[in-house]
Amino acid sequence: MDELTVKTMAQLRAEGKEPDFLFWVGSAGSFDDRAKRITKAFVRIMNKAGVDFGVLGTEESSSGDAAKRAGNEFLFQMQAFTNIEIMNGYNIKNIVTTCPHAYNTLKNEYKGLGGNYTVVHHTEFILKLISDGRLIIKGDLRGKKITYHDPCYLGRANNIYNQPREVIKSLGVDIVEMKRSKRKSFCCGAGGAQMFKEPENGTQDININRTEEALGLQPDIIATGCPFCNTMMTDGVKSVKEGAAEVLDIAELIADNI
Repeated sequence: MDELTVKTMAQLRAEGKEPDFLFWVGSAGSFDDRAKRITKAFVRIMNKAGVDFGVLGTEESSSGDAAKRAGNEFLFQMQAFTNIEIMNGYNIKNIVTTCPHAYNTLKNEYKGLGGNYTVVHHTEFILKLISDGRLIIKGDLRGKKITYHDPCYLGRANNIYNQPREVIKSLGVDIVEMKRSKRKSFCCGAGGAQMFKEPENGTQDININRTEEALGLQPDIIATGCPFCNTMMTDGVKSVKEGAAEVLDIAELIADNI
């Protein structure tokens, strides 16, 4: 992050500041090399728009989503209570994240444990920045064919379908919808802690099924709004027809066109 402006909550507190937003980076956005590019793209957007934000840095642990989905409620609550204690200690009120898994967990499952926060997904956040005139989209992707894959924890779990599509449309393109989209969308295969599960013999991998559906539209770009989805669709394109389409997070599309 050296080339970007990012400060930790500890640094900001030492300066006597409380930022408007905490950017929850998430495990994928912190450690996965591909997902780090999404993290950097979103920070570039926030820097450009002059957003007042901070990160927890090494104080951020996993949200606990994977542990909970795998059935380890005890581990989930251990992680959740630790995170809540840290965030409440910094008087956090508003959180933005690029990960729908963290979004769903922080928004819906921390409340009963003492963590009451206003949580927004980065696609909602970017749309608000555009609507408020804080981001001017200069790029023109007319002529590019884009299809958008709905993340399960953003779409069906939290009913966020239109905001990501509106952000994509701001680039001057129309979205070509897959047959299974929005409420009837199909999982990429990494939800429910299955990011860490080996494929089963004799069955088609879920991400291959979804990628074949996407590539059937012959898109130039498969847009995602989740680091897990990005990984699964990227791997899917490599397996089905490498180079047939780019897989890019919406933050990357916007960061390259402002």
